[in-house]
Amino acid sequence: MLLDLSAPEIIAASRAEPWRDAERYWGALDRATRDRPAPVVALSVDALRRNADDLVRRAGGLPIRVASKSVRVRGVLDAVLALPGFRGVLAYTLAEALWLAETVEDVVVGYPTADRAALARLGGDPQAAARVTLMIDDAAQLDLVDAAAAPSTRSAPIRVCLDLDASWRSPGLGHIGVRRSPLHAPGELRALAETVQARPGFALVGIMAYEAQIAGVADAAGAVNGRLMRAVQRRSGAELAERRRAAVAAVREIAALEFVNGGGTGSVERTAAEPAVTEVAAGSGLYGPLLFDRYRDFDVAPALGFALDVVRRPDTERATLLGGGWIASGPPGADRAPRPVRPAGLAFEPREGAGEVQTPVRGTAAAELRPGDRVWFRHAKAGEPLEHVGEIVPVLVGAPEGDGPVALDPLPSYRGEGRCFL
Repeated sequence: MLLDLSAPEIIAASRAEPWRDAERYWGALDRATRDRPAPVVALSVDALRRNADDLVRRAGGLPIRVASKSVRVRGVLDAVLALPGFRGVLAYTLAEALWLAETVEDVVVGYPTADRAALARLGGDPQAAARVTLMIDDAAQLDLVDAAAAPSTRSAPIRVCLDLDASWRSPGLGHIGVRRSPLHAPGELRALAETVQARPGFALVGIMAYEAQIAGVADAAGAVNGRLMRAVQRRSGAELAERRRAAVAAVREIAALEFVNGGGTGSVERTAAEPAVTEVAAGSGLYGPLLFDRYRDFDVAPALGFALDVVRRPDTERATLLGGGWIASGPPGADRAPRPVRPAGLAFEPREGAGEVQTPVRGTAAAELRPGDRVWFRHAKAGEPLEHVGEIVPVLVGAPEGDGPVALDPLPSYRGEGRCFL
């Protein structure tokens, strides 16, 4: 089934914002998916369309490249790419990019690769070579490509993008951001660009810089921490804007770039305002995970949720669910755990939390739960729940005066299509 987010009923429902009434919203998702075995992952197409529209608004006219690691459902990627304002995919592995490039014409691999088998496939496939762009930040990565697919044997030049380190080297705080590229100064980026230009069999087409300390860190986490984070992001953003401008200008002197990519869901407006940037990346904001509840300047609709079955009652105050240990990646902490959202008022058992095989919950509502009931959760991050299930169920929740929720045909996840990239 093709998911059509331009359908009038989906647009109308997205404007009605049914998720503002949490009990009705999660109850509707529950009713629509009751005939499916748990764990079940539901996708509100109302909320998905609203989130897509809001990302386009925030991008201010720049195209949005969809980060596939935050989606992991090919049917959803296709549906979003069909909307005005979205163009191309930011993949997370080369094997995934080659698979997506069978139908998607513009796929940038967001991370360097050492997958020699995939590199050999890329070198021998002229369509893939025209559609896929590799990420590099070191000449040694070019050597890997040449070892897997010698320039003399390639069907076409290998497209490459340079990864500029977007972290902030604060005089007082030290390194702020993630540990990605070693290319920090404009001169370092230009030097690698010159190396690429001198190597046969490569075409330099783009620059990327992901400001994780702005795009991926909440700025409304609390009165003190929020103020501190906003100050750090202001200083970091100003420094990066000037350094990115200089780096892009230096590389453009020697290469005709097709794109300059930056940002993420948490920094779309800020990044899109930079004249040097030609496109922004976003993915998590489509599903609206818990992470984005703690951002000040925008809000997302909770489009994705999952439900688990109650299978036992250890006592009168608790219920135990089957499964549930879907912990998000990143530094271990409470903010990486899923959150129960229906019934309201549930909490984890402090000494157990969300477990791989069982998850006890307690609270006033737990006393009313019985085996066979379901508890709904939101995940801390976006695409990771799709590694646990073979399909998602799109649901049209609809406006309050509508006919009720409608479950659409399920869409296979990457896992459901037999794909496991990372």
